[in-house]
Amino acid sequence: MDQPFRTIIEPFRIHSVEPMRMTTAEERRAHLAAVDFNLFQLRAEHVLIDLLTDSGTGAMSRDQWAAVQRGDESYAGSPSYFVFRDAVRRLFDFEHIIPVHQGRAAERILFSVLGGPGKVVPNNTHFDTTRANIEATGAEAVDLVIAEGHDPRSDHPFKGNMDLAALERLLAARADDVPCVMVTITNNSGGGQPVSLANLRGVRALCDRFDKPLFLDACRFAENAWFIREREEGQGERDVVDIIRDVTGLADGVTMSAKKDPLGNIGGWLALADDHLAAQCRNIVILTEGFPTYGGLAGRDLEALAQGLAEVVQHDYLRYRIGSTAYLGRALAERGVPVLSPFGGHAIYIDARALLPHVDPLEYPGQAVAVALYEIGGIRSCEIGTVMFGRHPDGSEQPAAMDLVRLAIPRRTYTQSHIDYVIEVCERILDRAGDLPGYRIIEEPPALRHFTARFAPLR
Repeated sequence: MDQPFRTIIEPFRIHSVEPMRMTTAEERRAHLAAVDFNLFQLRAEHVLIDLLTDSGTGAMSRDQWAAVQRGDESYAGSPSYFVFRDAVRRLFDFEHIIPVHQGRAAERILFSVLGGPGKVVPNNTHFDTTRANIEATGAEAVDLVIAEGHDPRSDHPFKGNMDLAALERLLAARADDVPCVMVTITNNSGGGQPVSLANLRGVRALCDRFDKPLFLDACRFAENAWFIREREEGQGERDVVDIIRDVTGLADGVTMSAKKDPLGNIGGWLALADDHLAAQCRNIVILTEGFPTYGGLAGRDLEALAQGLAEVVQHDYLRYRIGSTAYLGRALAERGVPVLSPFGGHAIYIDARALLPHVDPLEYPGQAVAVALYEIGGIRSCEIGTVMFGRHPDGSEQPAAMDLVRLAIPRRTYTQSHIDYVIEVCERILDRAGDLPGYRIIEEPPALRHFTARFAPLR
């Protein structure tokens, strides 16, 4: 066997370029003050390296742009829908494929039907919009990730796994209140950690025993399948497409943000097996999104997503994607920056609570690190901790399980020199960590506060 090279090369050439947005530290401090230290409110042209999210921020390929030209914009029965539907079904074998404009629309539609007061929806870890859409119906969102999923230092290979014993206890106690079980792959709020095929089979068995449907929040399905191939016994020689079909074959439905692994800049879908549930969801789609065969998307978007689904399962791409993310994680760990391990596929998560032990969790250490990354180096990141998850529906606040800062890497967008710059900025944060202040919230909305809350430093 040929000895692998140390250098990770991108399995593509750059066809067009976008100018970078250079700013000075003085300018960045003014920009922060103008938006009350909420990085979501920054204008994109004021950001140098944008790692806020990997959602819809990747670069589409030559073949995707060519597919855009094939888009048919007929209101009903567009051939672009059938190209899209067939591409989805090659990986997700569901009868009903309903496009929507993005993933949170699929969540809202699904839980408009399944949610309601008194209901409880278990998940390994709900992401922010999933939780908000469940709670907006009056239902309760419950996280049941394994204990290792709360430990930033644990090297468990599948820290996104559902705690099967906890799920069994919940179903035994409240089966009548559970409309469905969900699993998020990969587990974004828990550090982009994968879920094993064995664990998903265990969840499926419990769902069968208690007669509950299983839904996947599957927006990073290809990355999760690659981790199964790399880490799970007996999976190492399999094609990632076959693993994906095994995973999705365990589910009764899928919510999808096509802005992640499907390599789109917009879009999503709801895939369902049940005819009656699909009919109810289609009625809501017509009311709020559009005709069921376009669901708020243009035909050109459907064509681009179909091509993206063919590209995301290529082994060369996934090897590069996971390896280049790990490159950033290893470099930070070697320099002493506390990061969550093992490394996820779409992002590296800085452990802000460990980096800033002098900042109380209710003073938002994740926000402190995220603000410093922008002020010092123009890098926009995302707090995933007590700001995002500390406020509860009853108005109380308590520390989140972890205070993380997510460095989400857009797909096929940044080069190694950009990532080397991110590493250098993080080194400077490490040197100044003891001087970083905590923050307080001076104004916040009732839900999803991290998007629009206003902050002030504590000193």
